Parts: sequence; C-alpha cells; structure tokens
Amino acid sequence: MNTIPQTKPQGPGRPKDMEKRAAILEAAKALFIRNAFAGTSMDAVAAEAGVSKLTVYSHFGDKDNLFREVIRARIQDLLPEETYHYEPQANISDVLMNIAMIHAHIDCDPQNVGTFRAILSDCRQGNPRYGKLLWEEGPTRTHRLLERLLQQAVDHGQLDIENVPQASVQFFALIKGDLVLRRMFGCDGCQDAFANEMEANARAGVATFLRAYLPR
Repeated sequence: MNTIPQTKPQGPGRPKDMEKRAAILEAAKALFIRNAFAGTSMDAVAAEAGVSKLTVYSHFGDKDNLFREVIRARIQDLLPEETYHYEPQANISDVLMNIAMIHAHIDCDPQNVGTFRAILSDCRQGNPRYGKLLWEEGPTRTHRLLERLLQQAVDHGQLDIENVPQASVQFFALIKGDLVLRRMFGCDGCQDAFANEMEANARAGVATFLRAYLPR
C-alpha cells in the first residue's frame, strides 16, 4: 500500500510578518526623511517596501501611527533603555560621560538631522502634530529616563540636586550647545573638526553639570 508523503505543516507566518513590518518601517523612514511627512503616501511606502498597501495598513493602521512607530523604533534602536541604567558602584562621571557621548553622536548624525529637517518642514506647512509625535517619542522619553537615573544618583548620595527635571533639561542643553543647529543649517565645516568639537563640547558639558551638582 502506497503512502502519501506527509508534508511538514507550515508554522504561523509571524517571521514573514515581522520581515514585512521591518521592511515597511525602513521604507517609511527613508521616505519621511526624503519627502517629509506631507510628501509621503502609504502607496509610496508600500511600493518602497515591496508589499501591498493593505499590508501596510494591517500592520500600522494609518500614516500617523506608522510615523510614530518609525520614530519609536529609530530612537529605541539608537537609545535603548539600558543606556540610562544606573549602577550604584559606578562612577557617576563616567556614566554621564557615556550618555553625553552617545547623545552627541546621535544628535549630529546626518540622517537624524535629515529627520529633524523633514519634521520642521512639516511644521512650517501647518502640521505641528508630527513634531509633537517626535517630541513625545524622543526628548520626552529620554528626559524621563535621565530623570530616573539622576534621582537614583541623588538617592545614593552621588549627586545633590533639588530639581531633577530641571537638571535633566540642563544636562542635555549643556552637552548639545549649538552644534545641532549648526549642522541643521549646514554650518558644520570640516567633518573631522566638527566631530572633535562635538566630543569636546560633550565633555565640557558634563564637567559643568558635575560642578553644579556634585555633593559639596
């Protein structure tokens, strides 16, 4: 009696679905940077990702949510929560310096600057909600994580800060200086010189912050 070969049952389509989701996010990221939000359609995202428009909608619902997910994925890739992990035995100066260097390189990265420019273009055209989405997923999140770290350092006696949220704002302002604006306006000059200045500015910002908040 002949037997029919048993085919291996197909598993759920989750890996393929995740590949499609990743492709859509990459396509949307490239198009948002290139064409800003207003100039990017769901049709264009689908074509760029090599999927159907229905697939894009099934994963993300609408363009606003797709944009939010692009920003969220990008920021979490660049700045995972572990970046702001606090270890009581670690030197707080080294911890803050590490955070400062990471932020300095991210904020001045040409691709990220391109994203900022695209957002500003949309804001100029009367679409401020996209800037708000970027703010919520970016600075709001990083400030919350830094505030938690600073408060932990205060609780362990490594820092003396009365107003932790205010200190978080000051920290980021000090390590950024005017470098992000200069890059956005194309006034950054030689790449090597700019990179050196970027790191020197971050180090000086951390040193200034610690002069203000190290326990006396």
